[in-house]
Amino acid sequence: MASLDPALTIQQANEEFFRRFGDSSAGVCGRSFRDLVHPSVQQPLMRQFSRLVEGKRQRFASHVVAVGPEDSAFAGTLTAAAVSGETPDVAAILVLMRSSEGAEDAGVLTNQKKILTEIDARILEGIAAGLSTIPLASRLYLSRQGVEYHVTGLLRKLRVPNRAALVSRAYSMGVLNVGTWPPKVVEDFIK
Repeated sequence: MASLDPALTIQQANEEFFRRFGDSSAGVCGRSFRDLVHPSVQQPLMRQFSRLVEGKRQRFASHVVAVGPEDSAFAGTLTAAAVSGETPDVAAILVLMRSSEGAEDAGVLTNQKKILTEIDARILEGIAAGLSTIPLASRLYLSRQGVEYHVTGLLRKLRVPNRAALVSRAYSMGVLNVGTWPPKVVEDFIK
């Protein structure tokens, strides 16, 4: 559990929160909460917090992938509630995070791992959008064989047997942005 100011800066937290994200209050307090969540969920989560701060909502719950010390990642549920002071404006935000069962380091890549080239990222986005080889080749100015070469490389890199598994694995690892269409690779994963 943690308390944030309206700018989403961590003001206070309990011992379990410190254990998850750092060793002491000095390492966690004063940081932006945005820095503690995986890049793949930052955008939709920040929209939810925005609505909370603007007074459009009183609370929300969302799936979250958090990044702990030494780039360890875990998935869980985040519940946030607005706390008002003497004025109707939001004075603070109370955040409760619970990790999912068996979600400890569940294969999520942290933003330190740049695994894709620019062309690999565009091909992954095309596959996730449902494009077949020929339209994808035409869009990227590649030959059909060139696209197949990169797809095979992506299958090996993410250790999956086919295109459907490739897209599923990319989402589960946080490589593809959640909540956007057409699918978009998180920029932090591109070399």
